[in-house]
Amino acid sequence: MAETMETRTALRADDVDLGVLDETLSFFIRSINIAVTRDLNDRLGALDLARGTGKITTLFLVENHPGIRPSVIADVILKDRSAMGRIVDDMTGAGLIRREVAESDQRAQALFLTDKGAELAITVRRIVRQSRDFFAGTDDADYAEVLRLLRKIYWRVVTNKGIAA
Repeated sequence: MAETMETRTALRADDVDLGVLDETLSFFIRSINIAVTRDLNDRLGALDLARGTGKITTLFLVENHPGIRPSVIADVILKDRSAMGRIVDDMTGAGLIRREVAESDQRAQALFLTDKGAELAITVRRIVRQSRDFFAGTDDADYAEVLRLLRKIYWRVVTNKGIAA
């Protein structure tokens, strides 16, 4: 029987049969990523790092590894070099990081936090630590297990340069 307009409009999101998507990990990862990103962007508000991907990770990696090369960050956050260059340009322009010539290779850049970047890292770290609130309905054991599995998959992907092993 043909579906009527009334039937289509009466369908709610929680009534949808996901079909093959219900067995597709990438569907759930992308969907949850969208929701988590929206939540984080709301928490970050008007801070220099709101919107876009890679800036928070770059901030923390530069903080943890002063002098880190953009190419290493690109490998860690799975960005191509041109995308990483835009992130570094944006963050340099915002006064959050500074570039210097790497001591070990005059052709390479080394990245360092500015005072403004260091202050922002403190604020953002506090906000990021609240991200557990997004998963408040998930018990601690399940949260820890999901984090363990995602960490394992992430490092496999990073060490294989994004190619599934």
